[in-house]
Amino acid sequence: MWLPQSSAGNLGRTVAPISPTRMATEGRERMGVARTETTDEMLMVRYQRGDREAFAELVRRYHVPIYNFVFRQVRHPELARDLAQDVFLRVVQNAAEFKHEARFSTWLYTIARNLAVDQLRKLGHRRHASLDQPVTNDESRVLGDNVADAHPRASVERMAASAEVMSSIVRAVDSLPDEQREVFLLREIGNLPFKDIAQITGVGENTVKSRMRYALDRLQEALTDFEEYARALR
Repeated sequence: MWLPQSSAGNLGRTVAPISPTRMATEGRERMGVARTETTDEMLMVRYQRGDREAFAELVRRYHVPIYNFVFRQVRHPELARDLAQDVFLRVVQNAAEFKHEARFSTWLYTIARNLAVDQLRKLGHRRHASLDQPVTNDESRVLGDNVADAHPRASVERMAASAEVMSSIVRAVDSLPDEQREVFLLREIGNLPFKDIAQITGVGENTVKSRMRYALDRLQEALTDFEEYARALR
């Protein structure tokens, strides 16, 4: 089973500074594309019947977002890689328990969240100690992979600003309270509806929406200076 070695995909792309709200919206729009032909649930049912190619397709669809979600929780590449592999191992081990009327993504992210929380509890805290270390460019690219490259021929000034804003986004996300960060990641990386996030986290849907709203408010405040700089570059 192949999983990302450190960070996902083409991560060195230049991005234009954007708001957290727009980032979340665009991420959900992109992840909703090209899923209509064969649903995740259909693939899982096929795997339950012995179709290994169906499982391979599910891994292809989800290995990057699952790794990204887990990495933003534990902030350690090797540990995140191991946990992501454990997630898909649990899918194999518990395939018979999946009900076709359930959403596969909700089931999968429930497994990922529980594994991440259990691992952090073993370490003695919800956040890994490396969260206090400076964010490097490689780390910032994981979350930045969900942001479109709107200006491939951007100026040097815009490229520099984009790199700085992505690092600031990562720092801002990491600084969120655990509950707010978790909801934000499930919504932005996992592309999950609030109802499913409520099911995964075990709280009410209104509580989930409130946490998301507070998370976006905090991120918006953290990126205010960059929005002003972005307007000056136009």
